[in-house]
Amino acid sequence: MQNPDEDTEWNDILRSKGILPQKPKEKEITEDDIVNMLEQTIKDKQDNSKQMEDMNLDELDELEDSEDEGILLEYRKKRIAEMQALASKERFGWVQEISAQDYIGQVNKAGEGIWVVLHLYKQGIPLCALINQFMQELAGRFKTVKFLKAIAQTCIPNYPDKNLPSIFIYYEGELKKQIVGPLDLRGPNLTCDEFEYILGKAGAVNTDIKEDPRPKIQDKMFQDLADTNDW
Repeated sequence: MQNPDEDTEWNDILRSKGILPQKPKEKEITEDDIVNMLEQTIKDKQDNSKQMEDMNLDELDELEDSEDEGILLEYRKKRIAEMQALASKERFGWVQEISAQDYIGQVNKAGEGIWVVLHLYKQGIPLCALINQFMQELAGRFKTVKFLKAIAQTCIPNYPDKNLPSIFIYYEGELKKQIVGPLDLRGPNLTCDEFEYILGKAGAVNTDIKEDPRPKIQDKMFQDLADTNDW
């Protein structure tokens, strides 16, 4: 008797007529599947539970004499490339003061893949001073982002004080977000986490703060009421 699972012309005719059931389609192997299989192979060959993602280059060197030397060398090359790519992007790390003459070069021509956070400020405005402090802190943590500050009048003549502080966020020279005035920047009680959240929501920084850290007004009202009745 002919095997119904064989790939023959006659069986194909029977399948098309519904006499034989269709053969189940084989799952297509994707690039993700290949990566997962490679990672599983590496994991199974290790003598301890430490994952290769956590290994530094010296530790990878120690494993190069194993039977998976080829795989390890490729993985090591990948890690080096990733580190070099990150190092090439981490070229900032501080807040740079600019003037109108620097604007085009520093902002509009910042470069491919570069986010720019520009703070227009004025001396003597407390919220401006607070944001400059936050900018310095975040610049040291997000070194792939260009943090700039400029005295408003030096960049935009007659820029109104009521619009200060002002934050302009650019990506590859294109304006993506503007946050103008103390109301949009939440006033004098703004925290660094809130400022980081605002920049992250605009896409400028890759922050772990995904939810607004500012307490909800309703929750604060209930807490104040509870504190009043706590006796």
